[in-house]
Amino acid sequence: MKKIFFFTPIIILIFATTLTKNSTKKLDKKIFEINENIRILEDRYELTLLDYNILTSPKKLIEYQKFYFEEKFIQKKIENLNTITIVNDKLKVEKMVNIDEWNKPKLSKFK
Repeated sequence: MKKIFFFTPIIILIFATTLTKNSTKKLDKKIFEINENIRILEDRYELTLLDYNILTSPKKLIEYQKFYFEEKFIQKKIENLNTITIVNDKLKVEKMVNIDEWNKPKLSKFK
């Protein structure tokens, strides 16, 4: 009888320990996955913030140009930009923006 009273709590403690370990492993796995998702979202946020800061501030972009690239870049007019495509093994050069069409007032469909 004493053996039953002695072994029963030990067996119960073993089962409780097993259940605790399994639930802890599951929680650790969920925490790891959530931390990875947070890290990915933080990376996306940083890149988006960088894009926003650069694209919304031409002055800052010019400062970066002067600081990092010195005189490597020159300003071009939009009318002078072209696109080059390969069609049937031939190069096709087209104006990127036709300034005459770009400046024309848009005619409305309804009069």
